[in-house]
Amino acid sequence: MSFLPRRRVVAPVDFSDRSVEVVKTARDIAGVQGQVLVVHVLPELSPTDPGVIWETIDDSSRIEKAGRTLRDTYPADDPSKTRFEVVVGDPGHEVAAIAERTSADLIVVASHGRTGVKRLLIGSVAERIVRLAHCPVLVLRS
Repeated sequence: MSFLPRRRVVAPVDFSDRSVEVVKTARDIAGVQGQVLVVHVLPELSPTDPGVIWETIDDSSRIEKAGRTLRDTYPADDPSKTRFEVVVGDPGHEVAAIAERTSADLIVVASHGRTGVKRLLIGSVAERIVRLAHCPVLVLRS
């Protein structure tokens, strides 16, 4: 995919099977001289969550564990070309903010292809990213 030279590519993942394709495509587009930022966004903890009430879980431990899982699930051939970041919040807003903060040239995201009532109730993270992003977004559909 050398016709799309991009130096900084953001690849949001949710650990689904489609995420593997997102990371692979982002690495292909970034090529030899580019860099890929693999991002995972954790949902905010509810104050009524048992782990929060009993103080057995907090955001920092969740971020640390998710970061280890990211590195294990999407290993990089060249660690200097792939970075990993885990944040807490709304996925659409956080991915767009990270892309802007890092001056990304492209965001590669998977769409789960939900339609109708499911899309209305669940919403579309890919759609929010497209609306909020400052750079082009490549949506991979199933």
